[in-house]
Amino acid sequence: MNDLLIEKTKTFFQNTFQNTPEKIVLSPGRINIIGEHIDYNDGFVLPAAIDKIICFAFSKNNTKKSKIIAIDLNEEFEVDLTKPISLSKVIWTNYILGVIKQLQENGFSFDGFNCVFSSDIPVGSGLSSSAALECGTIFGIKELFNLSIPKVDIALMGQKAEHWVGINCGIMDQFSSVMGLENKVIKIDCRTLDYEYHEANFNEYSLILFDSNVKHSLMTSAYNERRLQCEEGIAILKNNFPEISSFRDCTKNQVLSLKDKMSENVFKRSLFVVKEIKRVSLACEALDNGDIQTLGKLMFETHQGLSEDYEVSCAELDMIVDTLKLEKAVIGSRMMGGGFGGCTINLIKKGEEEAIKSKLSKLYLDAFEIELKIYDVKIGNGTSLYTAN
Repeated sequence: MNDLLIEKTKTFFQNTFQNTPEKIVLSPGRINIIGEHIDYNDGFVLPAAIDKIICFAFSKNNTKKSKIIAIDLNEEFEVDLTKPISLSKVIWTNYILGVIKQLQENGFSFDGFNCVFSSDIPVGSGLSSSAALECGTIFGIKELFNLSIPKVDIALMGQKAEHWVGINCGIMDQFSSVMGLENKVIKIDCRTLDYEYHEANFNEYSLILFDSNVKHSLMTSAYNERRLQCEEGIAILKNNFPEISSFRDCTKNQVLSLKDKMSENVFKRSLFVVKEIKRVSLACEALDNGDIQTLGKLMFETHQGLSEDYEVSCAELDMIVDTLKLEKAVIGSRMMGGGFGGCTINLIKKGEEEAIKSKLSKLYLDAFEIELKIYDVKIGNGTSLYTAN
C-alpha cells in the first residue's frame, strides 16, 4: 500500500492550507501486457493499472479560483475559473488546465478548490503518469462537487485534455488508469471501447519493469511514419479483399498473398499488426487457463515483431530482451510502449528476481555505460477515493 505517499500528501496539504483535505484520490499509472501499436489500427490492447500512483488531496476553498501544488516539483499555480483557459508554458500545469477546460466545456459547474499531489510513478518511463494526473484531477473534482460523471467519460475527457496539450494519444492510458481492477487485466476494443476483464494471475512469476533509461529522438517522426504505412497497408488489403474493413478482419495469409503489391516496409508493418491483434486474443486465453508459459512466449514474439517488422525497438531494448531470453528464470520479456527507449516488461520466476536484476544491471552498464532502472509492479485498482481503514 502507498501509505507513506498518502501521509506525505495529507500532511503537506494540512501544513499549507491549515485544514484537513476533504477528499484523497489515488490515480494509478498503467502497463500494457500485450497489444502494442495496434490501438490506432482498430485492434485490442491488454493493459492494467499498477500500484504506482499519484496521490491527490482536495478541498473546496469557497472562491472562484483554484490553487494546485505539485509537491515533488515544488511548483504551484492558480487558475481563475471565471476566465477562459489557455495553454501555459509550464508543461505539467497544462494537463490540469486541460481537464478543467474539458469539464467546463461539457457543462459541469464547480467552484474553486485547493489541491496538492505527489507521485511514485516514474516520469518518462512509459507508465502514463500524464493519464494518472488527468484522470485523478477529474475524479477529485467530481467527488468534491458531487458531479455525475461515468467512469468511461472521465477517461474520454482525460484523453481530450491530452490532445489539447498536443499529444495525440489513444484511449488506452486513461481507460486503464480509470477502469483498472486489482489482479485483473482489461481487454479493450479500441474501435468500440467495449472491454472485458481477465484474471492476471502470474502464478510463480513476478512482474518487473526494466527501464532502459534512454529516449531516442526518432520516436515522434517514426510513429507518424508507421501510422501512414499502416494506412497504406490496409488500403491495399481492402482493395484486394472487399470484405475487409480493418486489420482485425485480416488473416496472416491474406497479408502474405499481397507481399508483391506492397513496399517492403508496408508489408512488414501490416504483417506485424495482424499477428499482434491475434496475440492479444491468445494472451487472454492463456491467462484464463493459467498458462503463463504461453503468455511469456507471446511476449517474446511481440518483441521480435516490434524489433524486426515494426522496427521501433533500439539496441538497448533489444539487449535487455536478448539477455533475458537466455535466462531460464525469465519466461517472457518485451519492450513496452511507443519504442526507441523506455521500459521492458518482464515475467521472472519468484525467488530469482534479485539475481536477474543484479546480473542484467551489470551487463547493461558494461554495454552502454547507462544505469538500468528497475521497478517491481503489481496490478492494482483504477482511480479511486482513499478512505482510511
